[in-house]
Amino acid sequence: MNQVLLTRLFKSIDSNQSKALIRVAYSIIDHEKKKGHTKLADKLNSILLKNLEEAEKEPKGLKVAKTQNFQVPVDRRYRLPLANHIEHEYLRHEMVLSEDVETKILRIEKEYLARERLAHHGLKPRKRILLYGPSGCGKSMAGEKIAWDLGLPFYKVRFDSIISSYLGESASNLSKLLESMEDFPCVLLLDEFDIIGKQRNLSSNDVGEIHRIVNILLGLLEEYDGKGILIATTNLEGSLDKALFRRFDDFIKLPKPELNQIKQILKISFSALKLDKKVSLDQYAKKLTGFSYAIIVKIANDAAKHAIINSKEAIFTQDLDRALQENKAINK
Repeated sequence: MNQVLLTRLFKSIDSNQSKALIRVAYSIIDHEKKKGHTKLADKLNSILLKNLEEAEKEPKGLKVAKTQNFQVPVDRRYRLPLANHIEHEYLRHEMVLSEDVETKILRIEKEYLARERLAHHGLKPRKRILLYGPSGCGKSMAGEKIAWDLGLPFYKVRFDSIISSYLGESASNLSKLLESMEDFPCVLLLDEFDIIGKQRNLSSNDVGEIHRIVNILLGLLEEYDGKGILIATTNLEGSLDKALFRRFDDFIKLPKPELNQIKQILKISFSALKLDKKVSLDQYAKKLTGFSYAIIVKIANDAAKHAIINSKEAIFTQDLDRALQENKAINK
């Protein structure tokens, strides 16, 4: 596994994790030592020990609740669940982030783990987070990463169930969902939040219902003091009602990756594959400047699949050039 990924993984492990995971961590350290990677092994061991020691100092009772006793509420008319639960093992959490964004996400996680200590001093952790930025730059994935790192159940709001054509039902569904999760420690993702958070002065045939939903949402966010974390995402932050911004505890912009991040994304994407000696990741990182995280990964995957399907021994410049050309239009 890539050294950067191993380091990030070990930083997320503490004594609140399962014993099995901690045993696996020590097995990885032993494996790296046997391969002669003593510096890496020592670094991972130091990170793990530090995290375990710090976690032991936290107040007891920080372990998250189990999900089996929680029932996701359904809409009244069609009995459809208002949110989907994504199993922990399927959460996307390996991300290449700028130092600024990674620091802000880590701050959210640390505050959540220290919530009882903060409460002792009359303070609250950041629980209502708005992630914004261009499409395909990892906003939803960042929400999954936070759930993964904290070991919290992850739920994604189903707006197809929330939004109803019947007067008042949309606001009622939203209220029911948020209120049901107030006492349940989890991460609740409101992806493409602008669907329900539109500015109230925007012209629309459904302006009355939009006003109703936004007004209910303002109250719910203002009063929310649940045990979990609400994460909203949008790539149309300009269309959000201005009053909503004041209801969030933190705003994090996820921009398109910069040159060094693009190179790291390519390294991770090709870590299990062989590259031809003529392939320069520095050169392709420059060509991919301005592309979104998702499109860069897609280009790398398309190049790899083309090489494998055609029984090539490695990925060649032609494979990358072909994938780059095919995906240029998608990035616009």
